[in-house]
Amino acid sequence: MASENINLFDADQKPQQSYIVGTVSATFFESPDSFYKVLLVKVSQTNLDWRGDEIVVTGNFADVTEEMPYRFFGKLVEHPKYGQQFQAENYQNEAPTTKEGIVQYLSGDDFPGLGKKTAEKIVALLGLTAIDQINQDPSVLDPLNLKTEVKQTLIDNLTSNNGVEQIIIGLNGYGFGSRLASVIFERYKEKTLQVIQENPYQLVEDINGVSFKRADQIAEQLGIGTQSPQRIQAGLLQTLSELAMADGNTFTTAEPLLNGTVQLLQDSRNEAVNPQLIADQLIELGKAQKVVGEDNRIFLKGLYDAEWQAAEHLNRICQAEDLPSFKDKVIEKQMRLVERNLGITYDESQESAILAAIQSHVFLLTGGPGTGKTTIINGIVNLYAKLHELSLDVNQYKDQPFPILLAAPTGRAAKRMSETTGLPASTIHRLLGLTGRENNDDVTAKDLEGSLLIVDEMSMVDIYLFRTLLRAIPDSMQVVLVGDKDQLPSVGPGQVFFDLLSSHRLKEMELNTIYRQDDDSSIIPLAHDIKIGKLPADFTQNKSDRSFIACNAYQMPSVIEQIVGKAKQRGFSADDFQVLAPMYRGPAGVTRLNTLIQDIMNPLSDTRKKEVEFRGEKFRIGDKVLHLVNSPENNVFNGDIGSIVGITLAKAKGNTDKVDKLTVAFDATEVTYPRNEWDKLTLAYCTTIHKAQGSQFKMVILPMVMQYSRMLQRNLLYTAITRAKSTLILLGEQAAFETSVRRQSVNRQTALVDRITATISDVQESISQQAAEKPAASKPVEQPAKVASQPQPEAQPETVAEDNGPTILNDGILTMSLISSGQIDPMIGMGKITPKSFTKN
Repeated sequence: MASENINLFDADQKPQQSYIVGTVSATFFESPDSFYKVLLVKVSQTNLDWRGDEIVVTGNFADVTEEMPYRFFGKLVEHPKYGQQFQAENYQNEAPTTKEGIVQYLSGDDFPGLGKKTAEKIVALLGLTAIDQINQDPSVLDPLNLKTEVKQTLIDNLTSNNGVEQIIIGLNGYGFGSRLASVIFERYKEKTLQVIQENPYQLVEDINGVSFKRADQIAEQLGIGTQSPQRIQAGLLQTLSELAMADGNTFTTAEPLLNGTVQLLQDSRNEAVNPQLIADQLIELGKAQKVVGEDNRIFLKGLYDAEWQAAEHLNRICQAEDLPSFKDKVIEKQMRLVERNLGITYDESQESAILAAIQSHVFLLTGGPGTGKTTIINGIVNLYAKLHELSLDVNQYKDQPFPILLAAPTGRAAKRMSETTGLPASTIHRLLGLTGRENNDDVTAKDLEGSLLIVDEMSMVDIYLFRTLLRAIPDSMQVVLVGDKDQLPSVGPGQVFFDLLSSHRLKEMELNTIYRQDDDSSIIPLAHDIKIGKLPADFTQNKSDRSFIACNAYQMPSVIEQIVGKAKQRGFSADDFQVLAPMYRGPAGVTRLNTLIQDIMNPLSDTRKKEVEFRGEKFRIGDKVLHLVNSPENNVFNGDIGSIVGITLAKAKGNTDKVDKLTVAFDATEVTYPRNEWDKLTLAYCTTIHKAQGSQFKMVILPMVMQYSRMLQRNLLYTAITRAKSTLILLGEQAAFETSVRRQSVNRQTALVDRITATISDVQESISQQAAEKPAASKPVEQPAKVASQPQPEAQPETVAEDNGPTILNDGILTMSLISSGQIDPMIGMGKITPKSFTKN
């Protein structure tokens, strides 16, 4: 239909590329969330050894018209279930080659109101290139004096069909898969190809899943040079993102940024880049407000804003109107009633924590396993309700929000909160009405309603989510943040809970006394020993609830096979135990162990024969699986574990969608996944320790070997051990456990402490200090070395002042070495603009 289509393939493609020309007889399947389709094509021409009249063609296509000819480029593949198919890498609308064909096309259903006689007039006037001529210049139709509505319908339909089709053809030509192509198109719509052609690196900033290297390959195709400003800026942003976010940091410094960018740019095209150009473009990014420099720190703009905004919202909440005051006698009376109702007697430190939470705008509670955090949460909820004369019967709040909100980062942690308090709890994402797919730099959440918010497992919350949560909290709401500061920090950037405690601007308390401990328990004391940096002398000795089995990485699969086999014989289900491993690869990695355990706990048999495969992973009914992303629309979240309860094959009777499906039962819901969503699932007999955070299991099997060397850190081991409720089986090399305990994790590079100390000027009295004066079981959080407070810059207008440029330095040249040495502000040349000027609420 369009001559430029042919150029994509006739001139550029290899001469022997396989093709099929034919008309679409039927559309078997089209994905609702991508351009992927399965078509039945009646073959009229091909260079394949294909003798059939029809063939199944799969690939990314715009809306296709049945009985219209298309040319498909790709290869013949063998599908394990459906036999031979043609996998199209790209396609083009095959323009009719005869006058009769063009007349038939223009008088077809796609062009209502355009009859055969009018179509014949168009062909008589414009000939065999009629369609191309109309697409290029609709005025060629003027001599025919067509009715205005008929002419407009013809032009609109040709433009619409050709427009989307050209975009999909273009995206196919760039090698994008169906889902990524759909995401790109949804972002840019009709400007898709224009955006890519003008600046392919824009994809790296806007589209999750497009790497710098991928964009750079497209840029090279388009003739964008290695020294081009847009390429260097993209390299800087990619390197900054990797340096800051991959390790959980919120900023980096000039030397690793500039060196990393040089490496990235040169590795991508194997061509040297002038370092001075990189320094120049770093300044340009500052002017464009995409990065922010402060002292020797360089931030992505979004992370810089997130930390400032979190601090400012915390200050807003802390500076709210005074809380209701209650007489000591009233509090004492209600406290005794709470104890009686709960069947608990709180000691002085626990009671101090509860009272501090009740009397604080924001309160931080931290402590390890067994130290009574849950008991205190129950006390806070019940005492708050009594003092404010609130009912804890949810059914009484049909027409208004429940005043006490409970939340946690994961579904399992939220479920545990609900079970221990008897009140509804949700994930933070669900509480805020988030989908989990928002752009972190611009997230809009619904405002919260209620009077008290308690968030558990705060160590898992990153700076973006924390900022979004604080934005949604009204001034009148009291906030209690609970967590274990010694656990792994969030997967995303920041170390929010650790920094909140380190700022000492909020009331806080650390619990150290172990309450939840049977006489024979050894797991909780082990966790506390690891927390302070030691392994107990009896570490390798077997206990009633803990054992150690020495083996190396290559013996690990056999040992775990025996342990799991015995657990199954003793009645343990897959839900009763969890294998945790630090890494995916290797003989003792998550991937290998999952396959091994699956064959023990859920083997194929005469009665269980149904199995499907996806990207090398096999799924069976009864399998334990992990959900890998946030899907609030289905009430399922990253880290939730479920069980496969149904497999529906595409060819199954009654399956109208004609696509393979998995149905998974989770704690609170049942979700059906079509095949194109199976990447959201993975086997969960063994998971990483990060994925298990926020969950607990009856039995934890923990393999640790020196092969994991780069992952071995104290907080990783501590987090893994604290997942075990009643039984812990330690496997591997004692040296690996010793290395983990000895190697403290390096604190992330963050600026949240500075932002809080600069924003919240009055240090709130810490309840820890009060408790320390009593013979209590808890002590204050230890003060780290004092952090220099950064003065809060005055807000400036969000305009770029006149650029005096870097000519004031080094004879007019801003060099990479000057930036690296910290002698200058990387954002020099921005006039009076300060980093704080870029912050928006």
